[in-house]
Amino acid sequence: MATGDRERAYARARQEAERLAADGVGGIALTWVDNAGLTRVKTVPTARLPHAVRRGVGMSPVFDVYLVDDSMTTSPHIGGPDGDLRLFPDLDRLTPLAAQPGWAWAPADRYDQTGAVHPTCQRLFARRMTELARERGLTLRMGFETEWVVTSDDPSDDRPSRDEPPYPTAGPAYGMARVVDLSGYLADLLGALRAQRVEVLQLHPEYSPGQLEVSVAPSDPVGAADLAVLVRETIRAVSGRAGLHPLFGPVVRAGGVGNGGHLHLSLWQDDRNLCRDGDGPHGMTATSEAFLAGVLRALPALLAVGAPSPASYLRLEPSRWAGAYQCWGLENREAALRFITGAPDDPGAANAEVKCVDPAANPYLVTGSVIAAGLAGLDAGLTLPAPVAGDPVVQGRERRLPTSLPEALKEFEGSGVLREAMGDPLFESIAAVRRAESELFAKASPQEIANATRGRY
Repeated sequence: MATGDRERAYARARQEAERLAADGVGGIALTWVDNAGLTRVKTVPTARLPHAVRRGVGMSPVFDVYLVDDSMTTSPHIGGPDGDLRLFPDLDRLTPLAAQPGWAWAPADRYDQTGAVHPTCQRLFARRMTELARERGLTLRMGFETEWVVTSDDPSDDRPSRDEPPYPTAGPAYGMARVVDLSGYLADLLGALRAQRVEVLQLHPEYSPGQLEVSVAPSDPVGAADLAVLVRETIRAVSGRAGLHPLFGPVVRAGGVGNGGHLHLSLWQDDRNLCRDGDGPHGMTATSEAFLAGVLRALPALLAVGAPSPASYLRLEPSRWAGAYQCWGLENREAALRFITGAPDDPGAANAEVKCVDPAANPYLVTGSVIAAGLAGLDAGLTLPAPVAGDPVVQGRERRLPTSLPEALKEFEGSGVLREAMGDPLFESIAAVRRAESELFAKASPQEIANATRGRY
C-alpha cells in the first residue's frame, strides 16, 4: 500500500477505534486461514487498531506449513523459525461480533516488513485472481454453504468410546423437530448474523444426526471467503454460549454423511449474468460454458484445495450427494459440478455449485483456485461434455475423482494452471502440508481420522 493510502487508512482506523471503544469493544481479532484450513488469529486492543493499520501485527511465516494437529512440516520456500510477517487488517470488513461482546473481527492480509506482498498469503492470492478476471471484464459472485454438526459433548475428547458424540436433538434429517428442539440456539444464531449484517438465505437441518446448514448471500470472491470465516466463527461463538459444540470437520462418524462446504458461483459482465440467456447448454453463454468447463477439467487437482484432509475422502463417497465423480449436470446433486438455472423471472439466480468442497478447505484458496481454473478454460476455449442425469455410479461411465489425499496431491502437483496462478512458494507450501497430513494419518483407521479432525476446523 502506498504511503498516502496507508495514512488515509490510519486516519480511518482512528475513527473506527473510537467508534468501537464507545460501543464497548475492547479487542479486535485479526484472522487468516492457513493451508491446513484452520483459522489462526492475533488480537490487538481496540486502541491499537490504528497502529496495526499503519505498521501491521507481527507473525511468523511458519504457519503456512502448520498441520491440522499443530505440528509443522517444511517446504522449499517456507519453514523453520526464521522470518517475520505483518498482518494488516481490512477495515472494509471490520465487524463487531454480536456473539462475542467486547470483540470485533477483521480479516488480515499478509506482507513482509518491507511492505512487499507475502507470496503465500492466501487472501491476496484470491484477490489477485479476482483482479485477473476483472481485467477481462468479468466479475464473479460467490457464496459458501456452511454445514456443521452440533453436539452437546466436548469435541476435544476423542476417546474411542466417544466415536458417536451425543447430540442435543434426536430430530430426523431435514425435520422440523430438529428446529423445534434447537429453536433458541438457531434464533440466537440468526440474530447474531443479522447484527453483523450478514444476509442469511437459508438455515435448515441437514441429513446427518445433529447436522445443520446455513447459506448466505453471494459476494465478491474475497468477500465470500471472508464471510465463510465470519459465519463459522459466529456459529462457534453462539454454540459456546449455548453450551454446545459445533463440529466442522468433513466427517464426524466414519461411514456417515459428512459436512460439505459447497461453493456457488456465477459469472457476470456489467449487469448481465452470463450463466443464462445464452446459446450454450441450459442457457449458458459461451463465456460461462468455457469457464465452467475449465473448472470441471481441473477438479481432480482442485480436490487438493477443496478436499484437503484425509478426512475429506471419508466424506467424498458415491451416492451421498458429495460430488464424487468428475461430471456436471442440471440440478444433479450427485455431480461434482451442479448447474442451476433458477426461475425464468429471476435473472440473478442462475449459478453453478462445486459440490466436492468441504469445511477443511481454506476458502481463499478455493475461490482463487476456481477462478484460475475457469480462466484457463476460457483461454483454451473449452466446451462442456454432455451433462449427466441420475446417479453417475449407476451409469458407470464417468470418471471417479481421487479417492485419497495422496491421489489428489498427485493431480495437484501435475497442474501447471494452479502452479502458475499460485506461484511456487504458495503452491509448494500447500503440497508440503498435504503430503505431511497424508503421512500423519497413514496408519490411522477411518474413525481415528474422523475423531482427530472433526473438532479442529
